[in-house]
This record gives sequence, structure tokens and C-alpha cells, in this order.
Amino acid sequence: MRTVPDDERRARLAVRHALAPGHRVGTVEAAVAAMTCLHATEPASVHLSAHARSGATRDDVLRTLHRDRTVVLQLAMRRTVFAFPRDLLPAVRGSAAARVAAQLSARLAKEVEAAGLAGDGAAWVAGLCAAVHERLRTGPATTQQLREAIPELALRLEAAPGKTYGGRFPIAPRVLSVLAAGGGVLRGDPAAGWKVSRPFWTTTEDWLGTEPARLTAREGYAEIVRRWLWSFGPGTEADLVWWLGATKGAVRDALDDVGAAEVRLDDASVAWLHPDDTDPLPAAEPWAALLPALDPTTMGWRGRGFYLGTLGPHLFDVNGNGGPSAWWDGRIVGGWTQRPDGRVVVVPAAPLPRAARKALASEADRLTAWLDGEIVRSLYQSPLARSHNASVSPGD
Repeated sequence: MRTVPDDERRARLAVRHALAPGHRVGTVEAAVAAMTCLHATEPASVHLSAHARSGATRDDVLRTLHRDRTVVLQLAMRRTVFAFPRDLLPAVRGSAAARVAAQLSARLAKEVEAAGLAGDGAAWVAGLCAAVHERLRTGPATTQQLREAIPELALRLEAAPGKTYGGRFPIAPRVLSVLAAGGGVLRGDPAAGWKVSRPFWTTTEDWLGTEPARLTAREGYAEIVRRWLWSFGPGTEADLVWWLGATKGAVRDALDDVGAAEVRLDDASVAWLHPDDTDPLPAAEPWAALLPALDPTTMGWRGRGFYLGTLGPHLFDVNGNGGPSAWWDGRIVGGWTQRPDGRVVVVPAAPLPRAARKALASEADRLTAWLDGEIVRSLYQSPLARSHNASVSPGD
């Protein structure tokens, strides 16, 4: 059993994640495929992630998502919205997304019963989902338009009573999440620009022209794991369980079905490679990249020491969400933020060598030009960037 050292793992990022200049790809579709899928909880992240790997413009991303529809937004692993290659939907819908849909539906049904809205919460949720789907058959609608058409969607449920994070929350997003994970509806055209999560909801059949097939859960997990290993391998069982939001049993079955190759990491833990990707990869030239919040390179593993070192508390919030990150030669070395005029500024976590400062400054200039004055206000700004912003006066 060979050992894949951390240096090689970082070298793989340059190639597999299309981040080093000589390995970047030419299209949005290729950028998405390189990563298996892109995080899309924040719509701007899809644009920034695709641009970092392909140089794509915002119009390129919008065309891919909303005209060509070769990349599709789907709620799936860990109750997160992802941008998937269209050909991966059958695997996702039958496995990770189906698991999330079942979890969300059961939880909502329980809360509906606890609130006294219905004696049979499951039947109530199913009926409301059917009503939403029927309304969307007449045409796309925003969440607000759906509330106006279906009064039950305007109801609120009490959550976490007595907790600081508790309160009364609208039921409409909960119902739409059940439908979105289940595959009945999709996020269609944006209703409020490329940076805002306010879609026109649409039926899957209307958006894609057909209802995608569903693989079995085992087949689906195997296909996702096969692609994940090519993008992120080597990875451990714990990495995959976390990333997929799946059980150990499902991950072990998938690794077996794929024929994954067992290797060791520098810390002697067992990890896995794609069966056709077992040879060492040569190191790329040193490279720099500025990636958005929740970028898949930042969020691809549970075990992040080989590229993050001790910077976790500086880049990740208490819930484990990674903020905008600055990379140098396979490691996170800081974050980035924007000035009020839109200029992108790198915030290093520690002093950097001259080559890194120069390369990251060039990336900052490139991103500033691409944003062209637009400000991306991520909910997941890193503690490092927040501290930096608080220390800078408005005139700086």
C-alpha cells in the first residue's frame, strides 16, 4: 500500500481542481465537472468558483444555468444547494437528495403535529407539497407568489422554543426544501440578480423538458463517490461520510462498488483513490487562487490539515462554513475581502514570501476587474476578514 504524502495531495489540487494557470479549463461545465459539483447556497459562489477555474464571465454562468441548463441547481448533500452537471442528476436524486428529502419531510411532519396544525403531519405535508407542485404546473413562481396562491404557506412554526436561535419561522421555505430535495421542483431563473437567492421555482419537467431518471440509492452513491474520488482523492471514509451526509455503510458499499484503491496518508490513516488515478502526480508550478465562501476546494474534506494547517479558526465560522479564501501553492494562507469601491484585498493570516504576495495581488486585480464594481456580501465572511474589515477606516 503506497503512501500519498501531503505534498502530493496539494499538487493534486492544482490539477484536479483546475486552479493552477496551466490546468484551468475552458467552460463552466468543465469547471463544475472538475469539482463533481459546485456549492450554490450563495448564488454568487457558483459564479466566483467557475470564474476561478475557467475565466468564465457572469453571462457565461447565467447562460449555462438558465438557458443551456447543462448545470442544474439541486438541494442535496447536507441540506445544501449544489450546481450539478446535468448527467449526475439521476445519481444524486436517487441517493443523497432522496435521503435529505426524507429527513426534511419527517422533521416537518413532526413539527406540524406538535404545533397542532394536523393530526397526521405526514399527510398534511404531502398534501401541501402536492398543492405547490400543482400551482407550479401553471408556470414558475417566487416564494412570495406561492404564499399568495396557497394560504397554508404563510403559516409559521415554532422552532427551538427557549433557545436564542429559536423563534417562529415561515413554513414556505421548509415545504419548498422538501420538494427541492425530492426533485419535484427546481430553482429556475433568478428573480433578483445573480447574487441573490430569490428564484422562480419551476417544475423539474418544465425546466429540463423531461423528468430525470433515478438510480437506486446504492447505484447513485457509487456514481457520486466515483466522481468525488477523481476530484478529491485521496480521501478517507470520514471525509466521504461527512461530504455525502451519508452513513458509513453506504460509503463502504460505494467504495467497494467503485473498486477504490486503498492508500495511506502521511498520518498513517487509510484513504482511497479512484481506481484509474493511482499514479503520483507531478507538482505544478507555484500557483495562487482566490476562492469564494463555501468553495468546494475549501469544503471538500472533513480532514483539512494538509491544506489548512492551524488556520481553521481564522477561516471557518463556528458552524464549519469556510469564508472567502486565499490560496498559495496548495495551502490556504489567508482570506480576501472587498473595499467599498469594489477593490478586492487579500488578507494574509501570516507574513507571506514575495512570490506569494505578488501572485495573490495579481489574482486580486483580476477578480476586481471581473467584478467590475459589484460587491459580494457573503454571509460566511471569515473571522480573519471580519477582523480586518473592522480595523479599516472607511476612507482607507
